[in-house]
Amino acid sequence: MIDIRLLREDPDGVKAALARRGVPEAEVDAVIVADRAYRSRVAQAESMRAEVKALSRQVGEAKRAGDNERAEQLSTRSRQLGDEERAAAAEAEVDGEKAKQGLLYLPNIPAEEVPAGESDAENVEIRRWWPGREAGAPEPGRADHQQVPHWEIGEALELLDMERGARLSGSMFPLYRGAGARLLRALTGMALDRHTPTYEEIRPPTVVLTETMVSTGHLPKFADDAYHLERDDLWAIPTAEVPLTSMHRGEILEESVLPVRYTAATACYRREAGSAGRDTRGLLRVHEFDKVELFAYTTPEQALDAQADILRRAESLLQELELRYRVMDLCTGDLGGPSARTFDLEVYSSGVDKWLEVSSTSWYRDYQARRANVRYRPSGGGAPQLVHTVNGSALAWPRIWAALIENGRQADGTVVLPECLRPYMGGELLLKAP
Repeated sequence: MIDIRLLREDPDGVKAALARRGVPEAEVDAVIVADRAYRSRVAQAESMRAEVKALSRQVGEAKRAGDNERAEQLSTRSRQLGDEERAAAAEAEVDGEKAKQGLLYLPNIPAEEVPAGESDAENVEIRRWWPGREAGAPEPGRADHQQVPHWEIGEALELLDMERGARLSGSMFPLYRGAGARLLRALTGMALDRHTPTYEEIRPPTVVLTETMVSTGHLPKFADDAYHLERDDLWAIPTAEVPLTSMHRGEILEESVLPVRYTAATACYRREAGSAGRDTRGLLRVHEFDKVELFAYTTPEQALDAQADILRRAESLLQELELRYRVMDLCTGDLGGPSARTFDLEVYSSGVDKWLEVSSTSWYRDYQARRANVRYRPSGGGAPQLVHTVNGSALAWPRIWAALIENGRQADGTVVLPECLRPYMGGELLLKAP
């Protein structure tokens, strides 16, 4: 969440910054009003508490002086004030909770460099890459035999079975089979090999506590997109970013160990509550998918370099996989709630003739760390400071899988995979019907 002190000291500046994201002033004002009421009632309760203590001393003095009538009057007043103090403290707690909940719903302040815009249509393309670009090769076109969607190719070659996946779990739960399942495993193995040991490999739980989801900003605002195991009050993770952000929740790290870098391969679960009717065929939008995540705790000064490293790694994987892609600088209207700045990678998939988002690399400043209370102790001394968090997908596999199958389709209906996958596919790069 954003710093409440910033909201107190510069409310107009915060409102102006969040207005770039389309946040109405009224939402910010509601937090300001609740916070002011909270502080006022806390001060009122503290004043009453001090007066009760003073009255208690006066009661003792009156009793010692034998003035029982005055002692009783003072005692009555003390009890009245005690009741009023408890009421004020209870009201302060309510106002404090209102302010806290309001802060939990407010998005992060966007970096000044984030382009203005209201939707993904106004994201800014920074650059694009395709095989042979460095040697001067023109951007490739779309061959006739590649104009077949991956769900048709997957069914024909017995790599993907969406019908049986739906029979088991409902729509938008894919079932991979044979070489299609091995391809998914190969992609994960290749990515982890590229990221370790620079990034320590973690295998976190894939169900987490509510406070773990709150730490990243997924709760309370995006509860409708998450799977909740109500009996145990656990949540299926939408991304490994969730457990990785909370690995050091409540801890103070030494500055000398930063940046701390982690990578994790996990299944991820998303309801995709707002996706009705959009990209619901095949693997374009699914409820369960595998992803390799990169994550870093940093100092403020290290954060942008850490973000650049994650982006570079994701691009490097796409280049190895020989996938045409573009880098997009997300505008204010498309920026994720906790993010200060995000770069997306989109690959071109010929069968569906679309650019598909396969990675988001985000810098959160101290927005998540404030929720998770992860701090570091400066090497030069001084009070502990909040870390910054950075994360990105390298990579999320369903759309990568789709792009490889569509772009690698040959005129005879078989699929040829890129050379980098040979060690992970048992030496076999040609996918054909059994």
